[in-house]
Amino acid sequence: MSVLLQISDTHFGTEQPQVVEALVTLAARQRPDMVVLSGDITQRARPAQFCAAKAFVERLDAPVLAIPGNHDIALFDLWARLTRPYARYTTAFGTELEPVHATQDLLVVGVNTTRPWRHKNGEVSTAQIDRVAKLLRAASPAQLRVVVVHQPLAVTETCDQTNLLRGHDDAVPTWAAAGADLLMGGHIHLPYTLALPGWARGPWVVQAGTAVSSRTRPGVPNSVNILRWGDTPGGQHQLSQGRQGSGRSCRIEQWDFAYEAQAFVCAGVTEVQPERPTAQG
Repeated sequence: MSVLLQISDTHFGTEQPQVVEALVTLAARQRPDMVVLSGDITQRARPAQFCAAKAFVERLDAPVLAIPGNHDIALFDLWARLTRPYARYTTAFGTELEPVHATQDLLVVGVNTTRPWRHKNGEVSTAQIDRVAKLLRAASPAQLRVVVVHQPLAVTETCDQTNLLRGHDDAVPTWAAAGADLLMGGHIHLPYTLALPGWARGPWVVQAGTAVSSRTRPGVPNSVNILRWGDTPGGQHQLSQGRQGSGRSCRIEQWDFAYEAQAFVCAGVTEVQPERPTAQG
């Protein structure tokens, strides 16, 4: 069993100390094999905010795959934005803006969807789409194939349509055909797991809320996701939609911060069974 903790939109600079401590406690108890930071790690890309974010990540005691969000590029320092947009980010999280994490059970591919000339909206290029598809096609059947972007690839509310990743119409079918199981994102501070019907194999969109920031949506608490991937007994799985199962289940858990308990609690579970292509005779 592999355990992945998805943390998004921490917006350090607006973090709530009690929520940060609760998330560190959750990570210590769950012992994830890896942590995904799906962008907007800081509020205004200031050095002190990146230092605080790095110190937080070091307390999680797990390998981290991080990608930048639009807030991780300086907004008001126009010279830095235009000449060295990722300098502060790379000082804290390394020079690889599109990292890949591969183990026997997991293939997690990061995609940098930020653009220095865009204030908020994200974009994915044809070259990026092709790069990710090539990696997905080379994955082994045992690997859960996860693509991580910042802006969402599918939304559940009309008001979020403007936040969709530019290029999603090309990216989603290409990555689905290449074997993507999960498409992870953040940006809109709204957690959900959404099946995308109509494709031969998956995928599911997995969105995380804002992990520790005070910038929550009305009625939506701080939230993170925990994924568990491994062999499970046969049976029916939510959202499987009649696809050919792999014999392995991915359990997607939404963990919300409960102020009464001052702790993250499991608020919902979606269990999916990714399809694998059947052998051709």
